[in-house]
Amino acid sequence: MPDALDKTLKERTSNNNAKFPGRSLLPLFLTLLSIYSCNPTKYIPEGQTLLDKNHISLTRDGLKKSELQPYIRQKPNKKIFGARFHLGLYNLSNIKKEKWPHAWLRNIGEEPVIYDPDATERSREQIRSYIASKGYFDSSVEDSVRVVKRKSEVYYNVDLKTPYTIRNLYYEFSDTTIRKLFNFDSVNCIIERGKPYDVDVLQAERTRFERFIKDRGYYGFSSENIYFRVDSTIGNRQVNIYYGIRNYLRLDDSGKPVYVPHSVYRIKNIYIFPDFVPKEVLEGGESYQQSLDTMLYKNYYFVTPRKKSDLKYDLILQAIYLKPGFVYNVTNTEQTQNHLMALRTFRHVNIFFREEGTVKDGRDELALNCFIQLTLLDQQSYKIELEGTNTTGDLGGALNLVYQHKNLFHGAELFNLKLKGAYEAISQSDTVRKLKSTQEYGVETSLRFPKFLLPVLKAERFVKKYSPSTTVVAAYNYQKMPSYTRTMANASFGYNWNAGPYKTHIVNPLQMNLINLLWIDEKFKAKIDTTSYLSYSYKDVMILGSNYSFIFNNQKIQKSRDYWFLRVNAETSGNLLALISSMSGLQKKDGSYNIFGQPFAQYVKADMDLRYNVILNEASSIVYRGFLGVGIPYGNSKALPFERQYFGGGANGIRAWPARSLGPGSYLHQEKGFVNQTADIKLEANAEYRFKLFWILEGALFLDAGNIWTYNEDESRPGSKFVFKYLLDDIALGTGTGLRFDFKFVIGRLDMGMKLRDPSIRGGPNWIMANRKYNFRNDFTFVLGIGYPF
Repeated sequence: MPDALDKTLKERTSNNNAKFPGRSLLPLFLTLLSIYSCNPTKYIPEGQTLLDKNHISLTRDGLKKSELQPYIRQKPNKKIFGARFHLGLYNLSNIKKEKWPHAWLRNIGEEPVIYDPDATERSREQIRSYIASKGYFDSSVEDSVRVVKRKSEVYYNVDLKTPYTIRNLYYEFSDTTIRKLFNFDSVNCIIERGKPYDVDVLQAERTRFERFIKDRGYYGFSSENIYFRVDSTIGNRQVNIYYGIRNYLRLDDSGKPVYVPHSVYRIKNIYIFPDFVPKEVLEGGESYQQSLDTMLYKNYYFVTPRKKSDLKYDLILQAIYLKPGFVYNVTNTEQTQNHLMALRTFRHVNIFFREEGTVKDGRDELALNCFIQLTLLDQQSYKIELEGTNTTGDLGGALNLVYQHKNLFHGAELFNLKLKGAYEAISQSDTVRKLKSTQEYGVETSLRFPKFLLPVLKAERFVKKYSPSTTVVAAYNYQKMPSYTRTMANASFGYNWNAGPYKTHIVNPLQMNLINLLWIDEKFKAKIDTTSYLSYSYKDVMILGSNYSFIFNNQKIQKSRDYWFLRVNAETSGNLLALISSMSGLQKKDGSYNIFGQPFAQYVKADMDLRYNVILNEASSIVYRGFLGVGIPYGNSKALPFERQYFGGGANGIRAWPARSLGPGSYLHQEKGFVNQTADIKLEANAEYRFKLFWILEGALFLDAGNIWTYNEDESRPGSKFVFKYLLDDIALGTGTGLRFDFKFVIGRLDMGMKLRDPSIRGGPNWIMANRKYNFRNDFTFVLGIGYPF
């Protein structure tokens, strides 16, 4: 068969139309993969077997099988939909040949996992060790192997006995001061009498108490000074635990090691190097040290070359939790490191301590000097950005000229100025495929302050705890669409702060948008004038209001684990202007108050985006997503401004429908060409199974459901209003498959969506298979995207 592969490859690569080898190989690749995947033991040597499966059985509850899986040393080949896809790639090659595509197939594939009895033995011992650490001291682990057609299945039978529990907890503290501190903190000890013995609990207690002690000045204390002795001979399946603290080991004057009580360390001086450049220190040597100038400022020593520092000292002190004269505190040290890095103006932050003998005020304490070395980033930068854009599946490009200053007023203020030009091709659904596009030109500026700019409240404690920032943004854009041209000016003033490692709050108490329609196509105007909803949406409008966002994201880039993402947005607009207009006695024009000759929008809007990413294994994952959004126009508005409305379909929504072509509700639109259906309410649910294929390719299968609705009745679009009892009838359902291209710096995406259920179908069931034959042009949608859909 490998010879047949070579022959076929030669025939195909000789074809002038197949210049790209991957494309010429694809049909053959799919054919041969189905053949070779049926023979996973193809390259297994005689007398050996392929590891097929690992099985774990437990004789009683108490542990989960998933807890034991990491201790199995040998894993079978990865599977996708139950098939060893990567092993099939490997088996497509001829292992005796190194030329393309054989070496390439082996590189992107996975070598067969040959069953190893020694690995099984190590796995059994590690499982036994783990269950013993959980209190199952006299439990046993047995393994057996079943071989069928040169494939081995390994069975691990874990016979769990009743776990040992903790009867008593005794203390062996050599240091009486440490004992007093422990008594003060004993309520927080996580070792509990009557609970099962668990080594992980002991280790967690060791880590907890180490931090507790180091936060109270014990700089030399470590977890190595904490030990546990376990007595399992007392009977009745119980243990006694002896919780001990060793004294500090140090050398006496004669050089002999002796154990002494632990000492409290108090910070004597703090030296801050705000312009520390490692290269200058190494190259300058003694002359560099002599060039440094030390200045005492608010009890902190600032050490700089004899020039004005680039940063305000007060800004640095605002981020420092350590204080001279206070005892050493490891938590304050870590917070200082994190807060200084959060200023986004330092490349490196290095904090270290040196012992400086004893404190000279009569206390039995040792002294520490603290050194904080700060290496600045380049203060100014200029760059040209060429980027791909993806607006609901419409692809294009943008050219940005960006200027950035990271320390504009010497207080770590981040200033950005961007000049932007963008072009996007708009997908069409009419029979005559004419090239249509959007063009956008604009300027955007932003200024971020690493503090709260509040008129009265200084909020120093809040700043210390949450690292807040204030951002001012102003932008102006000119946008040319196929059916209209408009300008958009916006400005906002807001605050951002982190409430812990996973939570972020964003508050914009002032946000203003001015939208002016410069030109509108007559045919498009005639079309939207048939509905008051759309007609009102395409008018000049002022948006003046506030918004709030809450973000939760517990994803850790370095760790592959399940994670959640939640974003909640709330927004309101026009209430203050409506109150002023009413109190000042302004007269309405065309049913709306006008400010400076322009109507303003009045509405309230809230939405929630929830995602859960489940890591199945190193090759596959499942992502679930739910979205709910509601906008209610009232008072001065008959509909939400166009920019605040929801739409369905597109590359990041229900992919079986082109962008803006789904809904609202069960409404069946008849328009051709540029379809632009929007509404006030959106409900959407998605599930996507993602798996790695080979090279830069990843695959996906997805299922999308949802729709959009209007809040008020729209006579021109029957069935568009949200009515709860018709909710299930109005749900659209689509499925599909896709490819992702991981180029490291960007991920390209090609998805094919297929309609399953269309709520706009009249005169029969909404399920397409039960209503009519599939139409490739109308029921399948191809979308190109950049990045994952969610």
